[in-house]
Amino acid sequence: MNQRFRTLLVLGRVSNLPTVWSNCLAGWWLGGGGNYAKLPFLLGGVSLLYTGGMFLNDAFDEEFDRLRRPERPIPSGRIPAAEVWLHGFGLLAAGILLLLLCGKLAAASAVILAFFIILYDFTHKFFTASPWLMGACRFWVYLIAAATGVGGWNGFPVFSGAALAIYVVGLSYVARRERSRGPIPVWPLLLLAAPILLALVINAGPSRLSALWISVVLALWVGRYVSFIFLGGETNAGWIVSNLLAGIVLVDWLAVAPQLPPWMSTLVFLLLFGLTKWLQKFVPAT
Repeated sequence: MNQRFRTLLVLGRVSNLPTVWSNCLAGWWLGGGGNYAKLPFLLGGVSLLYTGGMFLNDAFDEEFDRLRRPERPIPSGRIPAAEVWLHGFGLLAAGILLLLLCGKLAAASAVILAFFIILYDFTHKFFTASPWLMGACRFWVYLIAAATGVGGWNGFPVFSGAALAIYVVGLSYVARRERSRGPIPVWPLLLLAAPILLALVINAGPSRLSALWISVVLALWVGRYVSFIFLGGETNAGWIVSNLLAGIVLVDWLAVAPQLPPWMSTLVFLLLFGLTKWLQKFVPAT
């Protein structure tokens, strides 16, 4: 693989893009689906926002990475910092423009998402509550996607997006320990259960069965990696976070499965889950 191309892939954490696409599909379906002609612009626009945010993450972290992560693209000399800044803001602008084709509400929501992205990138190294900003970013992806659907905003994307945001907050607190020697805190791990609790509350009748069995899948996946924290000893936080990031696709699957034909939700989200894990073999997720 061309070295420059790989550098751009690493900067953009592109192995996480399938989790962004699953967010988009989940929010879009919960917003009524339809408007199929807008779906490529939704997926492309949010992907640009995510990738731009990841570029800016490295740009803001330049001094920290020189001390703690010298293997990252900027401190290792593989790409100039000025170029990363340019790419980052350019991708954010391009994402907003592309989402304008999904409607004014989607574009306005994209501006809010871009604000949270920049705020997180700027503050996450010194603001202890920054994981909540990361959760807000994923929440607004759901709202952008719902605004693209024929039904628009309603309770389903709002509450499901909030549950996903809380899950992301939990894994983000684990990620904060990736480069430190301190123990991983236990209390944020409880936040990882938010999507399961919501699914069990809002699903009744025939939809409860699908919610139950996907909840089991999600609980087993999350529990496998959380167990390493509870067992104590040397913990590879990066490995745990990478797998919890892949679990975002399972959270999205849980959000929409009760409303879709089982074969459709299973096929789409398991393919995205598998793609996430496959890409993580080549491009680090964190």
